[in-house]
Amino acid sequence: MPIQVSSDVVASLLAEAERAHPLECCGILLGEGDAIAAILPADNVHPQSELHFEIDPQALIDAHRGARSGGPQVLGYYHSHPNGLPRPSATDQSLAASDGAIWAIIAAGRITLWRSGDAGFAALPYEVAPR
Repeated sequence: MPIQVSSDVVASLLAEAERAHPLECCGILLGEGDAIAAILPADNVHPQSELHFEIDPQALIDAHRGARSGGPQVLGYYHSHPNGLPRPSATDQSLAASDGAIWAIIAAGRITLWRSGDAGFAALPYEVAPR
C-alpha cells in the first residue's frame, strides 16, 4: 500500500530544498501510520552541509518529546541532494539505522521515498493526498 503524502508536504519539501540550495536541507517527517501529514524543518548542523546533512539534535529531541505527549508521530526524515540523484547515496546507506524509518530525498525537483531496513533502503511508492 502506498504511503500517503499531503500535497502541502510535497510543496514544503520542494520549497525547503530550493531554499537551502546549494546546501542540503533536512528535517523530520511527521504523521500517523502510513500518512505523512507535516514536516518539521531542522537546521543542518553538519560542517560540510553542501555534501552531507545532520539534523539538529535538539529538533529530534523536540519531535520525539512532542510525539510522546500526543502530537504527531515521527515517521522518518528528509534531506536534499542539491547536485545529486533522488536516491540514497553511499553515505546515506552507511549511516542510516535499519529501523524502518521513512526517508524522503529531494533532488532535481523530485521527491522519492525510501524505508530503511536490515537490507538497506527499499523504494516506497506514495500517493499525493489533498490537504
